[in-house]
Amino acid sequence: MYITRRGVACLTAALATVWVTSAAAQEFDWKAHSGETITFLANSNPLGQLLIDHADEFEELTGITLEVDSYQEQQMRQRLMTVMNARSDEVDVFMTLPSREGMQFASAGWYADLTPYIQDSVSPDYDADGFGKALMDAATFDGQLTAVPLNIEGPLLYYRTDVFEECGLDAPSSLEGLADTAAKLKECTDLTPFASRGLAPAAPYSFSAFMHNMGGQYIVDGESAMCSPEAKQALTLYSDLLKNYGPPGVVNYSFQQLTALYSAGRSAMSFESSNEFGLIMESGDRLEDTAIVPLPEGPGGSHPTVIGWGMAISANSANPDAAWYFLQWASSPEMQAKFALEGIAPPRAAVADSADYKAWLEESPVRQQWHDALAILAETGTSEIGYPIIANPESREHIGQAIGDMLLGTASVDQACAKADTALNELIARD
Repeated sequence: MYITRRGVACLTAALATVWVTSAAAQEFDWKAHSGETITFLANSNPLGQLLIDHADEFEELTGITLEVDSYQEQQMRQRLMTVMNARSDEVDVFMTLPSREGMQFASAGWYADLTPYIQDSVSPDYDADGFGKALMDAATFDGQLTAVPLNIEGPLLYYRTDVFEECGLDAPSSLEGLADTAAKLKECTDLTPFASRGLAPAAPYSFSAFMHNMGGQYIVDGESAMCSPEAKQALTLYSDLLKNYGPPGVVNYSFQQLTALYSAGRSAMSFESSNEFGLIMESGDRLEDTAIVPLPEGPGGSHPTVIGWGMAISANSANPDAAWYFLQWASSPEMQAKFALEGIAPPRAAVADSADYKAWLEESPVRQQWHDALAILAETGTSEIGYPIIANPESREHIGQAIGDMLLGTASVDQACAKADTALNELIARD
């Protein structure tokens, strides 16, 4: 199940949900599992790191000992697959992307069903209805709630206003115009003109917005459509931008390298996750010279990528009740309000409407631009990254490989898309 463009609009509309939290009137004890220990498998992205940084608050509140196992995203996924395939209880809670592995993990029986917990075991101030129906639906498979929402995010275009002014340039207003802007920046400045993800497993996250804005679709009439005219145009534009105007070694770039490059002032444009906003602005150098917008529209319109991380309990956990307390704490209004002030966009409308958050936005124009861009993503975006099939994670590998082959010059667009289509049609047939 994926968040559709119409469905995502519900995130900011805060529509009422069908989740009934009967526990509000019941006695709730945060110390009910004091003395127990749970293991958290974390992605060391900005959201995961904030959870780790505040972990002592959770332990003080609950008396539960939290053991953290933290890795970069690809290594985290490898670790999770090893644990889950072994049906091991080594991991109790983990971060998950329902838009990526949700269908696959649910089909394999790897998620614990959170429905009984969110109905019968929440603190009175948890406000399960505050997430909005669309976000909860995106994490629900065959009637089972598999994760609670932690954030809302998507790739955004960060660009240097001082460099653009010096070069006499306006922000690109069309997808095709990105290449012209990058070419002029290359003539005008020594900075990297354009940077985005080139690492094969990571590239589909940013490439998908190019695909959709170009008017392409991953599947047409039940078959892979990577060789459609629109998809080939998207592949060509994306790979040419990185090959001609990207940083050296971009084929190895994911969010960590992009954030370091842009925050150090060494790239003029960076198409990267909204989640990186806090880290990019951390030093303060980019607060005064950065503007943020969604990816410009293309021939197919504007269909930005929007997703959200969730927190799940392993179906093999030996401590699911204590694990639920960690999920509830991590996704609580109080914690998400703290994270919002660190540049993690809140999935709760009440947090986004709070006085503290609005005051934080007003302190800097770029913060308001970041928020406004995310609102556009929420209203018009799609969470389709890769193929809407059980083997979605594997489908992304073939998309990323096509991009990588073109970046390295080992395949033309026709060769790269044909190779991808062959592999992807096998996945579709197997689904």
